[in-house]
Amino acid sequence: MATQRDFLGIGWKFPLQVNAAGRIAQARHEQRIEEGIYLVLATAKGERPMLPEFGCGIHDLVFEPNNPRTVARAVQAVREGLTRYEPRIDVLDVSASAAPERENLLLIRVSYRIRANNAIGNLVYPFYIREAG
Repeated sequence: MATQRDFLGIGWKFPLQVNAAGRIAQARHEQRIEEGIYLVLATAKGERPMLPEFGCGIHDLVFEPNNPRTVARAVQAVREGLTRYEPRIDVLDVSASAAPERENLLLIRVSYRIRANNAIGNLVYPFYIREAG
Protein backbone atom coordinates (compact mmCIF):
# COMPACT_ATOMS: atom_id res chain seq x y z
CA MET A 1 0.00 0.00 0.00
CA ALA A 2 1.67 3.20 -1.18
CA THR A 3 1.50 6.33 0.93
CA GLN A 4 1.55 9.92 -0.20
CA ARG A 5 5.13 10.30 1.04
CA ASP A 6 6.72 7.28 -0.66
CA PHE A 7 8.29 9.53 -3.29
CA LEU A 8 10.58 10.95 -0.56
CA GLY A 9 12.46 7.67 -0.50
CA ILE A 10 13.49 4.78 1.66
CA GLY A 11 17.08 3.71 2.23
CA TRP A 12 19.65 2.52 4.71
CA LYS A 13 19.72 4.37 7.99
CA PHE A 14 22.74 6.57 8.61
CA PRO A 15 24.91 5.68 10.37
CA LEU A 16 24.49 2.07 9.35
CA GLN A 17 22.52 0.10 11.95
CA VAL A 18 20.96 -3.32 12.37
CA ASN A 19 17.36 -3.56 13.61
CA ALA A 20 15.95 -6.08 16.13
CA ALA A 21 15.18 -8.55 13.33
CA GLY A 22 18.84 -8.59 12.30
CA ARG A 23 18.26 -6.63 9.10
CA ILE A 24 19.78 -3.34 8.03
CA ALA A 25 17.69 -0.54 9.55
CA GLN A 26 15.96 1.76 7.10
CA ALA A 27 15.18 5.47 7.12
CA ARG A 28 11.99 6.66 5.50
CA HIS A 29 10.62 9.85 4.01
CA GLU A 30 11.63 13.10 5.78
CA GLN A 31 14.05 11.20 8.03
CA ARG A 32 15.92 10.06 4.92
CA ILE A 33 16.40 13.66 3.80
CA GLU A 34 17.54 14.76 7.26
CA GLU A 35 20.11 11.98 7.32
CA GLY A 36 21.28 13.11 3.87
CA ILE A 37 21.87 16.59 5.28
CA TYR A 38 23.88 15.15 8.18
CA LEU A 39 25.89 13.08 5.71
CA VAL A 40 26.88 16.17 3.72
CA LEU A 41 27.79 18.10 6.88
CA ALA A 42 29.74 15.23 8.45
CA THR A 43 31.84 14.51 5.36
CA ALA A 44 35.04 16.46 4.84
CA LYS A 45 36.00 17.33 1.28
CA GLY A 46 38.53 14.81 0.01
CA GLU A 47 37.31 12.12 2.41
CA ARG A 48 35.69 10.08 -0.36
CA PRO A 49 38.27 9.02 -2.95
CA MET A 50 35.72 8.57 -5.75
CA LEU A 51 33.95 11.87 -4.95
CA PRO A 52 36.72 14.13 -3.65
CA GLU A 53 34.62 17.32 -3.81
CA PHE A 54 31.66 15.82 -1.92
CA GLY A 55 31.07 17.15 1.57
CA CYS A 56 31.22 20.36 3.49
CA GLY A 57 34.09 22.79 3.95
CA ILE A 58 33.50 23.27 7.69
CA HIS A 59 36.14 20.66 8.39
CA ASP A 60 38.76 23.09 7.08
CA LEU A 61 37.93 25.24 10.13
CA VAL A 62 39.15 22.78 12.74
CA PHE A 63 41.56 24.55 15.14
CA GLU A 64 40.45 28.00 13.98
CA PRO A 65 39.60 30.51 16.72
CA ASN A 66 35.96 30.69 17.70
CA ASN A 67 35.29 34.22 16.48
CA PRO A 68 32.80 35.93 14.12
CA ARG A 69 35.03 35.33 11.09
CA THR A 70 35.10 31.57 11.70
CA VAL A 71 31.35 31.52 12.31
CA ALA A 72 30.73 33.33 9.02
CA ARG A 73 33.01 30.92 7.15
CA ALA A 74 31.20 27.94 8.70
CA VAL A 75 27.79 29.32 7.67
CA GLN A 76 29.01 29.87 4.11
CA ALA A 77 30.58 26.39 3.90
CA VAL A 78 27.37 24.72 5.12
CA ARG A 79 25.21 26.69 2.70
CA GLU A 80 27.50 25.84 -0.25
CA GLY A 81 27.72 22.14 0.67
CA LEU A 82 23.98 21.67 1.06
CA THR A 83 23.12 23.68 -2.04
CA ARG A 84 25.47 21.59 -4.12
CA TYR A 85 24.97 18.10 -2.68
CA GLU A 86 21.41 17.92 -1.34
CA PRO A 87 19.16 18.66 -4.33
CA ARG A 88 16.00 17.53 -2.53
CA ILE A 89 15.94 20.69 -0.38
CA ASP A 90 15.99 24.47 -0.60
CA VAL A 91 18.23 25.93 2.08
CA LEU A 92 16.21 28.69 3.75
CA ASP A 93 18.62 29.79 6.46
CA VAL A 94 21.93 28.80 8.01
CA SER A 95 23.21 30.33 11.24
CA ALA A 96 25.82 29.38 13.79
CA SER A 97 26.72 30.38 17.30
CA ALA A 98 29.05 29.25 20.02
CA ALA A 99 27.50 26.89 22.52
CA PRO A 100 27.04 28.41 25.97
CA GLU A 101 30.14 27.76 28.09
CA ARG A 102 31.69 25.56 25.36
CA GLU A 103 34.04 27.68 23.31
CA ASN A 104 35.18 24.66 21.29
CA LEU A 105 31.67 23.97 19.95
CA LEU A 106 29.67 25.70 17.21
CA LEU A 107 25.96 24.98 16.96
CA ILE A 108 25.03 25.22 13.28
CA ARG A 109 21.31 25.70 12.65
CA VAL A 110 19.90 24.80 9.24
CA SER A 111 16.36 25.59 8.10
CA TYR A 112 15.25 23.98 4.85
CA ARG A 113 12.24 23.21 2.70
CA ILE A 114 11.75 19.82 1.06
CA ARG A 115 11.14 20.54 -2.60
CA ALA A 116 8.86 17.57 -3.21
CA ASN A 117 6.19 18.54 -0.68
CA ASN A 118 7.14 22.01 0.66
CA ALA A 119 7.53 20.63 4.19
CA ILE A 120 9.74 22.82 6.37
CA GLY A 121 12.48 21.21 8.45
CA ASN A 122 15.31 22.34 10.66
CA LEU A 123 18.16 20.78 12.52
CA VAL A 124 21.10 21.71 14.70
CA TYR A 125 24.47 20.25 13.80
CA PRO A 126 27.16 20.32 16.51
CA PHE A 127 30.61 21.10 15.09
CA TYR A 128 33.69 20.95 17.31
CA ILE A 129 36.30 23.49 16.30
CA ARG A 130 38.85 22.19 18.79
CA GLU A 131 39.18 19.32 21.19
CA ALA A 132 37.86 19.96 24.67
CA GLY A 133 40.54 21.56 26.76
